[in-house]
Amino acid sequence: MFSAMFSLIYFIYNTVYPMYSLIYVDLLMYLTFYLFFCTDQIDGCLGPSTVVLDHSSGFEGLLFVDDDLLGVIGHSNFSSIRATTCVYKGKWVYEVLISSQGLMQIGWCTLNCRFNQEEGVGDTPDSYAYDGNRVRKWNVTTTNYGKSWAAGDIVSCLIDLDEGTITFCLNGQSLGVAFSNIKTGPGFAYFPAISLSFKESVAFNFGSRPLRYPSHFYAYTYRFYIIPPTTDLTKANRLLGYLKTVLSTSIDTQLMARDGGTWQIQGDPTILVTLAHIFNHFAPLMCKVYLVEDVLMNFLLSILEGGGSVDEHPLIQQLLDLFWLLMEDHEVSECLKQLMMSLLRAYRFSPIIPDLGFQIHYLRLTTAILRHEKSRKYLSITFDVLRSVVFFYIKTPLRVKEAGLEELIPTTWWPTRFDKEGKDERDTREETSEERLRRRAYERGCHRLKKRIEVVEELQVQILRLMLNNKDKGTGEASRYIFLNKFRKFLQENASNRGNPTVLCPPEYMVCFLHRLITAIRSYWDEGKRRSPGSISSEDDLAAKANIIIDPAEIQATSMDDLDEDEETGAAQRPSGAVAMGGALARPSWLSSPTLGRANRFLSTAAVSLMTPRRPLAPPEKVKIRTLAVEHRTEEDIEGSHGNDGLLLGRPFEEPDQPITEKSLLEILDGVVMMYNLSVHQQLGKMVVVSDDVHEYAIALKDTDEKIARCPSRRPDILEELQKSQKVFAEKLNHLSRRLAWINATIYSKEKMLDVYWLLQVCIRTIEHADSTGSLFAFMPEFYLNVVMNSYSALKNYFSPSNCIEELPGYEDTLAQLAAILAKHFADPRIVGTDIKDSLMQALASYVCYPQSLRAVERIPEEQRMAMMRNLLAPYEQRPWAQTNWILVRLWRGCGFGYRYTRLPHLLKTKPEDANLPSLQKPCPSLLLQRHMAELLSQDKDMAASFLNSVLNQLNWAFSEFIGMIQEIQQAAERPERNFVDTRQLKVCATCFDLSVSLLRVLEMTITLVPEIFLDWTRPSAELLLRRLAQLLNQVLNRVTAERNLFDRVVNLRLPGLESVDHYPILVAVTGILVRILVDSNKQGISRAASVLLSDPCFQLRSIQYLLGEGDAGDAGAASADRKHFSLHAYTDYISTEEEQKVEQMLTFLTEESKQAAASTPTSEDDLCPICYAHSISAIFKPCSHKSCKACINQHLMNNKDCFFCKATITGVDDYTKPASS
Repeated sequence: MFSAMFSLIYFIYNTVYPMYSLIYVDLLMYLTFYLFFCTDQIDGCLGPSTVVLDHSSGFEGLLFVDDDLLGVIGHSNFSSIRATTCVYKGKWVYEVLISSQGLMQIGWCTLNCRFNQEEGVGDTPDSYAYDGNRVRKWNVTTTNYGKSWAAGDIVSCLIDLDEGTITFCLNGQSLGVAFSNIKTGPGFAYFPAISLSFKESVAFNFGSRPLRYPSHFYAYTYRFYIIPPTTDLTKANRLLGYLKTVLSTSIDTQLMARDGGTWQIQGDPTILVTLAHIFNHFAPLMCKVYLVEDVLMNFLLSILEGGGSVDEHPLIQQLLDLFWLLMEDHEVSECLKQLMMSLLRAYRFSPIIPDLGFQIHYLRLTTAILRHEKSRKYLSITFDVLRSVVFFYIKTPLRVKEAGLEELIPTTWWPTRFDKEGKDERDTREETSEERLRRRAYERGCHRLKKRIEVVEELQVQILRLMLNNKDKGTGEASRYIFLNKFRKFLQENASNRGNPTVLCPPEYMVCFLHRLITAIRSYWDEGKRRSPGSISSEDDLAAKANIIIDPAEIQATSMDDLDEDEETGAAQRPSGAVAMGGALARPSWLSSPTLGRANRFLSTAAVSLMTPRRPLAPPEKVKIRTLAVEHRTEEDIEGSHGNDGLLLGRPFEEPDQPITEKSLLEILDGVVMMYNLSVHQQLGKMVVVSDDVHEYAIALKDTDEKIARCPSRRPDILEELQKSQKVFAEKLNHLSRRLAWINATIYSKEKMLDVYWLLQVCIRTIEHADSTGSLFAFMPEFYLNVVMNSYSALKNYFSPSNCIEELPGYEDTLAQLAAILAKHFADPRIVGTDIKDSLMQALASYVCYPQSLRAVERIPEEQRMAMMRNLLAPYEQRPWAQTNWILVRLWRGCGFGYRYTRLPHLLKTKPEDANLPSLQKPCPSLLLQRHMAELLSQDKDMAASFLNSVLNQLNWAFSEFIGMIQEIQQAAERPERNFVDTRQLKVCATCFDLSVSLLRVLEMTITLVPEIFLDWTRPSAELLLRRLAQLLNQVLNRVTAERNLFDRVVNLRLPGLESVDHYPILVAVTGILVRILVDSNKQGISRAASVLLSDPCFQLRSIQYLLGEGDAGDAGAASADRKHFSLHAYTDYISTEEEQKVEQMLTFLTEESKQAAASTPTSEDDLCPICYAHSISAIFKPCSHKSCKACINQHLMNNKDCFFCKATITGVDDYTKPASS
C-alpha cells in the first residue's frame, strides 16, 4: 500500500503537479500528510516507518522472501527487489548481511529503474551497485572497486544526498567513494535495492536491529531508516542494572519442593516484591527486537565473559526463572524468541578469527539458555530444526588472511613427490630435511587449528544433548519428544521439497549437523548401555517422594494465560488436581495486595503451572499418572515400556530384547541415515575439490620448477615468465594448503571419518537383520542400501590421504560384511527398483577393482561366492549386462594377453609427458573366483551355451554399432564445410569400442578357463560356438587391420573423447583369444580351431601378419611406405617375450595351414553349401533330406525350425559324407 501511495505522490509531483498545480495541490497535500504524519515519517524519507522489502510490487523475477520481509533468496536467473521506503535528502545507511558469496549487486535505485532477468541494480542509469563477487561497481558501465566478499560479511551501503555521493563498506571498513555527482533534487529519491542470482541469499538491516558496524556511520552523521529507541535503551539498561544489583544479594529464587506437595520460596519476601516492581517496567521493553539484541543479549554475554563452564554462572538460570515467573507468557515467549533469533543471526554472521572467539561466545550463551528446562521446551516447540541447524555449522573461510590462518599456520606444505600416475607418494623416508621440517610445522599448525575447532564442536554437541534430553524434571512432553516431532518435519521437508530452497537445509549445514547428531546419539546410546536395569527401587519406596509423570494424551500443561488476575478461587476450582498431586498449594499472606499482580499470579499458579490440566480432570482413580522421584526416573518413564507408551507416544513395538534406552534414538538414527542419503554424501564429494586443486597446483609448480632448471641462460624472457608462473602457483598453494587444513579439521578429520564408519556399520547390521527375518527386508527403506555403498565410497575416496581407511577398527570384518551384502543383493529379485539395482551393480564392480576389497569378496562363504558367480554368468539378454561384463573383466585383468597396463599404452606413446591421461586401477585378478566360474561353466552345459551365445550376440552388436558410428564421424570430418561432431556421439562411439574390448576379454577368459566349451565337439553347441567366434574374430581383424581403412583414419583424427579408441586394446584382446585356441590348446583342439578359422570366408592371413608389423608389401604400396605400422613388438613394456613368441608361433602355424589348404584339391561347386558357399556340405535334414553345412543349419535352428528350401519342419540333422562312388 505504501509503495503504491508513494508511486502516486511521485507521479503527481513530477508529472501532473507542474501542469495542473491548482487542481492537484489538495490531493498531493493529503497524501503527503498521510505519509509523513500517519506513518511516523522521518525528514528526508518517504514510505512506511517499518522498512522492509517490497514483496508486493517492487521486485522482478522469482524470489523467496523471509517471514520478516528482510531476508531474500534468489530463485531465478537474476532477480531484483527494492525496499518499501526511499530517501531524497540527507545521509542514510543500511546494512546487508551476506549469506552466500555468489553473484549479487547491492546498492540504490530510483522508482524509474526497470529491471529484468538480465539487467539489475547498477545496470540502469539511475541505479548504483557494488558487486563483491566480481569486485566491481556498476552504473551502466563497470569498473574495479572494493574487494571480494564472503559468506558472513556485512556490506554497509551509504548515500549522501547532500553531497551526491555513494560509498560502500565491508565489515566496517570503507571501500572509498564509489559514485559521485549522482542525480539529486526534485524527482529523485533512492530505494535500497539488490539484484541476485539463483540461490544467492542476504538479509537486510534497516535499523530494526542494532547495526553491526555503527561507529563509522555515527562519526559521519549517517542516519538509519528506523530511529534507534534511545529512551527505551536507557531505561532498559538502567532496569537491568537494578535487576543485577538485586540478584547480587545471592538470594535463591528457585522453587523448592518439600513435604511431598508444598512448594515455597526461600529468601526475603522484600526481594521478590522488588523484583516484581522491576519486571513491571522491564517486561514490556523485552518485547522489542532492538532492545533484546542490544541490551539483554549483550548483558547475558557479559555474564559469561569471565570464562569457566556455563554451570559456574547461575545468574542466567536465575534470570530465566524470573522471566517465567514474573513476566506474562506472551512477553517471555516473544523475548526468548527474539533472543534466540539474535543469537542465531550473530553466530551465523560472526567473522572468523583464529581462536573462534565469537562463535564460542554465542554458543556458550545458547547452551546456558537451553539448560533452563522450561525455556528449552518452549524454544524447541517454537524453533524448527532448520533454524537450529545454523548453530551446528562451522563455515569455511574463503579469505585465509582475514580468518587469521596465516598466524595460526605460518608454514605451509604440500606434496612434492608423485608416482608415474601423478599420485602423491606418502613415503616420508625420501623427504629432504627441509621438506620434513616444513611438513611437521604444517602439521603442528593443523593440530592447533583442530583443537580450537573441537571447542566449538563440543559446545554444539552440548546443545544437541540438551535438546535430546529425556530426563526433564518437569512434567509434560520430554525435550527429546519435542525434538523428534520437529526432526520428522525437517526430514519430510528436505526429502519432498528438493526444489524449494526456503525449506531446504544447505548441504554444508547438513554435514555439520549430521556429525554433531551422531556424537550426541552415541553418547546417549553408551549411557543407556552402561546403566544397570536393576537400579530402580520398589514402587512403595518411590511413592514417598512425589514427582508426577502425566501422560500428555490425558493431561496437558497449562500456562499463566489461562488464569485470571485474581486467583482467589483457583484452589477451589481444582480439588481433584490438588489431591492427585499431594495437597493444596500454600499461599503466603504477605503477597495478597492486588497492586502486585505479577507476584500475585506467580504465587497462585507458578508451582502448579506445569501440572494443572486445561480441562477438568476425571475422578482421581481414572487419571493416568505415576509417582516417581526425580532421581529414580528412567527412560522407561519417558519412552514407555511394552505395556505403556510413556511420554514418547507413537513409538513402534520393539523386540523383547530391545533396550528401553534405544527406542527414541532409533528413530533419530533413521533420520541420520536419511540425512546422509539426501545431501551429506554429495557435499563430502564436493569439498574434495580443494584437495584436488592442491594436487594440481603442486604438479604444476613442480613442472614449472623443472622448466626453470632447464631454461637456457640466453632466454631471459622465458625465464621471467616461468618465474611469474612459479610465484602465482606458490601463492595459490599457500592459500589452498591453509584452507585445506580448515576443511580437513571440520569435514575430513579422523573423528568425522569414524562417524561415517559407524554409520556404515549401523546400515550393514540393519540390512543383515532385515535380510535374516525375510519379510522385513521388503519394508526396509531403500536409502539404507544407498548409504552403505556411498559411505564406503566416501571412506575410501574422500578421507584419504589425511586418514587411512585400513586403520579403522574392525575394518576387515566390515569389508567382508559389505562384500556379502553386495554379492547377495546385486541380483536379488526382491529389489525391483532400477536405480538401486544399478547402484548395487556399480558398487560391486568398484569393489572388485581393489585388492583389499576383492579379498573380502573371496572371504565370504563359498555358497555365496558360487551364487554370485552364477548370477554374473546369467545370459545377457533382457538385463543390464554392461556392468556384469565389467565385473568379469576386472576379475580377469592381469591374467589376459598383454592385459597388465594401468594406462592405455598407445596414449603413453603419443603423449608421454601428459600427467592428466586417464589411468586404470592396478590389476588384481581373482584366481579363486575364476575357478568358480570354470566349475560352473564346465558343469552346467546349458548355462555355458546360453551365456556364450549372449556374449557373442552383444559383441556382434557392439562392434557393428561402433563401425557404423565411425563411418558417420569420418563422413562429417571429410565434408569441406566447417562442422563439429556431437560430443555425445563421440562418447557413445567410445563406449561401444570399450564394450567390444571388454566382451573380447570375457571370451578370452572363458576360453582360457574352459577351452572345452569351444573345442570339445562332443558338447552339443561347441562347434557352433567356435564357428561364431571365428566369424566375429575375422570381422574385427579385417575392419581394424586393413590398410588405410576407416578405423585408421578415425584414429588418426585424434578427436577428444576417442582417446581410448586405438589398435592396441582391441587387437591384443583378439590376439589373446587366437593364442589360446591355436597355441595353448591340445593337438586336437588346435586342429579343429585352425580348420574352422581357415574355412571362414572372411579369414585373411594378412590380418594375422599385421599384428607383428609384417603386412603385405604389395598391398601397402608406395603411399604407405613411410607410414609407421602397428606391431606388437613396439609394446615390449606390456607384452612379455613369451607372449611375442606365441604370436610368432601362431603366425607360422597359420601360414603353413593356409598353404596346405590352398594346395588341396578345390571342392566342386556342387559340393559347397548352397547357403554360404564357403564350407562343404556336412549335414542333411530330416525328413526332407535337403543339405547344407553344419554351421548354417545350426545357426538357423537357433531361431527357426523350418527348412531353408521347402519350409518343412526339421525334426533332426544327421552328418553327411559324400559317397566315394561320387
